[in-house]
Amino acid sequence: MVTELANVLAGPSVGLFLAEMGATVIKVENVRSCGDVTRHWKLPVEDPDTDISSYFSCVNWGKQSLAVDMTTGDGLEVVRRLVCKSDILLASYKPGDAEKLKVDYNSLKALNENLIYAHVTGYGSGNPRAGYDAIIQAESGFTYMNGEPGGNPTKMPVALMDVLAAHQMKEAILLALLSRERGGGGQFIEASLLKSGVASLANQATNWLVGRSIPRRMGSDHPNIVPYGTIFSTADGKEIVLAVGTDKQFGELCRLLGRPELAEDGKFIKNYNRVVNSEELKRVLQELIGRYERKEILELLESRRVPAGGVFNMKEVFETPEAAAMLIEAPFNSGSIKGVSSVGFSSDRIEVAKNLLPPPHYGEHSKQILTTLLGYSGVRIDELLKNNVIYASKE
Repeated sequence: MVTELANVLAGPSVGLFLAEMGATVIKVENVRSCGDVTRHWKLPVEDPDTDISSYFSCVNWGKQSLAVDMTTGDGLEVVRRLVCKSDILLASYKPGDAEKLKVDYNSLKALNENLIYAHVTGYGSGNPRAGYDAIIQAESGFTYMNGEPGGNPTKMPVALMDVLAAHQMKEAILLALLSRERGGGGQFIEASLLKSGVASLANQATNWLVGRSIPRRMGSDHPNIVPYGTIFSTADGKEIVLAVGTDKQFGELCRLLGRPELAEDGKFIKNYNRVVNSEELKRVLQELIGRYERKEILELLESRRVPAGGVFNMKEVFETPEAAAMLIEAPFNSGSIKGVSSVGFSSDRIEVAKNLLPPPHYGEHSKQILTTLLGYSGVRIDELLKNNVIYASKE
């Protein structure tokens, strides 16, 4: 069982993954803030009166919602009872806040020595700053590199640092579970957004550390390979992207486009030469590719095994069979709700939950959890409701 004390994206996305792996996940939401803040992060087209936003729904499938005020003694007791039954606890507090609430690892391991306490922070336990994805994208170097040449630094349109930290945490939890199975007991693990971002800089980090070159804004282009990542417009006003990583692939591209001599030109014959003369090469390729419609050129490139793809909007993404296979759907209110699985791998031995609960309404399972899981009586639950220690949804 998993107790989720985390909010927003990083911690809850770990909870979604564990739910898809078959875990019971109890999402503990704060009565004082009316639950996870992302319940209220809505697009202009969304219903302002519902407590489930599209943002909230992205990482909260398969969970049960328990709304409780942990600042009260009775509310803290509810959480402590959950901890006694839990294998994993997910937290995302600013340094020091868990201690104030008495839900830090040192306080809880006395209740459950086998507890795996997984804490997502912004900068690590030694830095008191709160972690906000937009800021950490900037401070880990991503924003500086991202954008068009000569343009402004640009944040990624997904909370990438949260996503990366969640992946780090998933790996750490699986290792902690393995250690516990081998007799190691519970443990505290931490993943910070900043360290996760820096760990993911890959070649851009070593372009500076080894090459002593500060990565610059290049749009979609690649600093080390050409034409790789470059976007080209087609005759029907759409775009494609090339990912030509070898000289052989470049030769095939040139032959397909009717200019085989380009692959023998000293300015383009090797990848290094193409990097040096990238602007000239991009102009030539754009003129040639611009003669084709997107579907036509992609089919031609695929026939020669030249790596390329369309630049798809979100509607087009989920029209592909691979993305469509990752959709999850469940009855919801008077209709249904869709989401995307967090599991991007397949295995012939690992089962992924197929019938996940839809994202929960705020406090939807409070009474059920207290009654069936924690053994509270109806009278006691009514007292907790009356005193605003818990909240139970009428949904």
